[in-house]
Amino acid sequence: MYLNRKAPYGTVYALESLEVVLIAAAFEQDVSLAFIDDGVYQIVEGQNTDGIGMKNFSKTYHALGDYDINQLYVSAESLEERGLSADDLMPLVYEDEDDDWAEKPSVKIVTNAELSKLMSEQDVCLSF
Repeated sequence: MYLNRKAPYGTVYALESLEVVLIAAAFEQDVSLAFIDDGVYQIVEGQNTDGIGMKNFSKTYHALGDYDINQLYVSAESLEERGLSADDLMPLVYEDEDDDWAEKPSVKIVTNAELSKLMSEQDVCLSF
C-alpha cells in the first residue's frame, strides 16, 4: 500500500509516488493507495497550477484504472479537517472485467480506524 500524505505540489512526493505506483502496477504488483492528511488534495477535482508554474499531473490519476489499480482509500477525517467531501474528489473509475467491463468507482472513503486495519493487512506500506 502506498500512503500519500503530502499536498500534490511544492514537493516531489506526490509525483514520485504516482510514478512508483504506475511502475509497480506495470510489473503486476498488487497496488493500493491511501490518501491521508494533505495527501487528499492529490485527487481533488479541478486542480489548476497556472499560478505556481508547475505541470499539472492530476489527470494522470485517471489512468490508474487502466493499470488495474482500483483500491484507492481516502481518509474521511482528513477530508473533513480540510473542509472537503467526496464530491470534491475526481471521479476515478476502473472497468470491471467480471461485470462486462462496467465502470465502477475506485475511491472509497474510509475512517482512520478502517484505514489502520487495511494497513495492518498489507505486506508492505510505503509512505510518500
